[in-house]
Amino acid sequence: MTLLAVAEAGRGVVDADTPVLHADDEGVLRGRAVFETIRVYEGVPFRLEEHLARLGASAAQLGLPAVERDLLRAAALDALAASHEPNAVLRLLWTPGREGSGRATGLALVSTLPEDHDGLRARGLRLAVVTWAPGALVAGVKSTSYAENIAAQADAARRGADDALFVDPGGVVLEAPTSNVWWREGTRLVTPALALPILAGVTRAVLVESLPRLGLELVEGSFPLERPLHADEVFLSSSVREVMPVVAIDGSVIGDGRPGPVAVALQRALRTAAGYPEAG
Repeated sequence: MTLLAVAEAGRGVVDADTPVLHADDEGVLRGRAVFETIRVYEGVPFRLEEHLARLGASAAQLGLPAVERDLLRAAALDALAASHEPNAVLRLLWTPGREGSGRATGLALVSTLPEDHDGLRARGLRLAVVTWAPGALVAGVKSTSYAENIAAQADAARRGADDALFVDPGGVVLEAPTSNVWWREGTRLVTPALALPILAGVTRAVLVESLPRLGLELVEGSFPLERPLHADEVFLSSSVREVMPVVAIDGSVIGDGRPGPVAVALQRALRTAAGYPEAG
């Protein structure tokens, strides 16, 4: 992705090449910061208020200063206007600011969309299983302490996969490093429950809203890896990736090895909810 525009809460648009974080910002020194990533469709950030609410909840859980939603919302809209790109990625960042300053820093960054998502969606992802034991205090928080997540993706890439699938030490399926995970068993759509140490995805909530119209029953809970391995289809969901089919896990082919029909239907439903229907 290419950075197009940056705006600071309370300050407005700044040049994308202008430094905006100090070396002693706690987000840099200690990883004490939270963020949100939002898909922008035709200039409109999808479910912006839900993302702002989750950002505020994450900040509260980490003991950060309260998120100033009005200022951050204005910064987001300023950055979008400055980017001149109607279909993009919007990232919101909230840090405690400089060490000991008591003044938080809020940033809105607009970037181009990744170029490979449509091709990956047509082909389907290959996942590699990674055991993960997230800390209880940050479980479900979208913090910038993403080193483990990125390391897991790098490990998956070394193993010839496109992404990782987290399971806990007991073999319970959790999520992917940046996505929620789903699988279909007949007309039942199964996904790990939010009581587990996973992120409550905004896109996840949108898909849940769409299930009754597709005649699917939602099943949430705690499930072993064998369940998705033997499912009819598997897919991931996230704001930027949207709905991304999975065709193999640790080399085991899922279904017939092609993107499944429910993943395709939910991708269309998500785009419709965003007011940006799939072509054709």
